Amino acid sequence: MKKELESESRREALCAGGAGAMAAMFGGLLGVANGVRAEPVKGAVPVVDKLAVRVVTDSYQLALAASTSIAGVKVERFSFPVTAERPKRSVLSEFGLSLHLESTMGSDTRQVLIDFGYTSEALMNNLEVFGIKPENLQALILSHGHFDHFGGMLGFLEATKGKLKPGIPFYLGGEECFCTRELNIPDRVGNFGYLDRDAIKAYNVQATFAEKPSIIAGHAFTTGQIARATFERVLSPTRMRVGMNNGIGCYPDQINPEKKQLTVVPDDFEHEQATCFNVKDRGLVVMTSCGHRGVVNSVKRAMAVAGTNKVHAVLGGFHLAPHKDEYVRETVMALKEINPDLVIPMHCTGEAFQEIIAKEMPGKYIRSYTGTRYTFGA
Repeated sequence: MKKELESESRREALCAGGAGAMAAMFGGLLGVANGVRAEPVKGAVPVVDKLAVRVVTDSYQLALAASTSIAGVKVERFSFPVTAERPKRSVLSEFGLSLHLESTMGSDTRQVLIDFGYTSEALMNNLEVFGIKPENLQALILSHGHFDHFGGMLGFLEATKGKLKPGIPFYLGGEECFCTRELNIPDRVGNFGYLDRDAIKAYNVQATFAEKPSIIAGHAFTTGQIARATFERVLSPTRMRVGMNNGIGCYPDQINPEKKQLTVVPDDFEHEQATCFNVKDRGLVVMTSCGHRGVVNSVKRAMAVAGTNKVHAVLGGFHLAPHKDEYVRETVMALKEINPDLVIPMHCTGEAFQEIIAKEMPGKYIRSYTGTRYTFGA
């Protein structure tokens, strides 16, 4: 496992393995003194007229799924093109997540990319298939520091060099994103990579810290760090190493003081953030990405930041696959109480949740696949 990940790391160059040439590329930018803080939420959050979310990379794909409309949300499934010639390229799925967001506010349109999946091969293939142009992006967001969410990043930056807007903001939930990580799962203990700050600096990407609720590209907002306010338990499938080694790792003086004196810390995902939109006349659309802090905690945090109880949709990974059915059912019941119009699980959510929510919230549940595009609002 360790050898496989080290090989993948060298190929993607954002994760563990030789720091060498990679360590020559994102350093001083992100030691907070040289980084920037995101624009904080002050008062009301932005309200958009429409939001379209394209699932660029995810674990599941069904090319024959039918498009539909549920609760006023347009659900466009991606299928093989039907032409006289054999399709030249198909959509790739993998255990990772990446979402493309396009929002409108009046005549103003903004595009954002959340996470980068596990490999750049899948990410770049799918971006091309879906016709997503990197030059149209206003921001990049990383939900948390796990390889299945940033693994494709460096390949993406290399492939889009000269196309991205100079100094495009790269939103992070905290310095912990840069700590090196190891898997902490029985029979799967080993290297799980790191974000190399030097490897990003060369691409003129502006690290932007959003530990607190922050405005994204004028249209969206992040939850900032998510408090544990419900029954939900934070599992630790990884552990992080605190400190710097040859320019790799996280600065101890910029993380929680309770952790900075330690060497190895079980991940509690204090740095994880959810990305949210307030859609006019519909309510909040909350994207958890992985939801390690708890999907219910994440949604409640978004509601508190926005000052509203109206939730239109919850989508993303809910990290429930490792939990027992009783815990999963409790999560479904808590979401049922919040009463969103739609729940769209992805990535690490697990089959138990899909089965339970299909029974408990049948008119509010959508099965998601790689390539699906959801349009919320007018």
